[in-house]
Amino acid sequence: MRANISDRLLQHYVDKSRSLAWRSPPGSPPPEPYRVWLSEVMLQQTTVAAVTPRFERFFARWPSVEALAAAADEEVLSEWAGLGYYARARNLIACAREVAARGGFPTTETELRELPGIGDYTAAAIAAIAFGRAAVVIDSNVERVTARLNGLERPSKSQLRQAVAAMTPARSAGDFAQAMMDLGATICRPRAPLCGECPLSGSCAAFASGTPELFPSPRARVQKPVRHGIAHWVERDGAVWLVRRPPSGLLGAMPALPGGEWTSDKRPAGAVLGRVRHVFTHFALELDIVASNDAPAGGWWQAIATLDGAGLPTLYRHAVNAVLGSRGRLAA
Repeated sequence: MRANISDRLLQHYVDKSRSLAWRSPPGSPPPEPYRVWLSEVMLQQTTVAAVTPRFERFFARWPSVEALAAAADEEVLSEWAGLGYYARARNLIACAREVAARGGFPTTETELRELPGIGDYTAAAIAAIAFGRAAVVIDSNVERVTARLNGLERPSKSQLRQAVAAMTPARSAGDFAQAMMDLGATICRPRAPLCGECPLSGSCAAFASGTPELFPSPRARVQKPVRHGIAHWVERDGAVWLVRRPPSGLLGAMPALPGGEWTSDKRPAGAVLGRVRHVFTHFALELDIVASNDAPAGGWWQAIATLDGAGLPTLYRHAVNAVLGSRGRLAA
């Protein structure tokens, strides 16, 4: 039965696969590992729609891992701006340099996991898709498809891995992994799954139950704590003072408006030029932008007209626009 599921899914992938910039068509030689690695890092916590144009621009600028390894940190971080989860960008730089020094990507999951920023999922994806290894690839889409096929309400990681391993063919593991991802993204969706279009509905326990959306059971939402911060707007002669955040931690090494630590206590800020709210993984931030005359050491003047090219992360782009919006001029 598992082999029959694999065959049906692979045929569906041949017929209906998504055409993505980092993929090779089903049944064709695999894409180069650089493409697979770069796309998998970009796709962590980010949608395909958001990643596609950024991947194409990134790849055009640095078309090989050697080119990326030779790039300045600031250039890569600037190009990454807006994709979020900036530790990924720092690991991307470190990984590119290590791979370039080694002369290429290793081909096994074990060796791939030794590279900066590559965990179990990414190592398995690269091994299967780029090198044809019989790896078990499990992302959130694969988890959902597998839970529904097997009628698992609260599956453990071990249950999911065993179930996916049982379905994964020794050959075409890369195509199978991408077929599972596509099925979860386009048909076996979290809400309103299109079961009538699914090639596996006849073997699906969740579909047979009549309530496929209940598999797996939704996780209870946890209220995120709120932190507060102040960013200083220091403006002179049509330019604003920017600094670079510390190399580690949230938004590490990214350009920013100067400001202090973010705390759980809301502090009086004086005259507020703008206020933004930004949601991170573990907390929400309320940031007040206040006028200041003090330009702290270690920064630079950035012309307001060129702020769209400064590589500001989303939080600070919103902060800039909160100020400029009141003047009728927004940064891109």
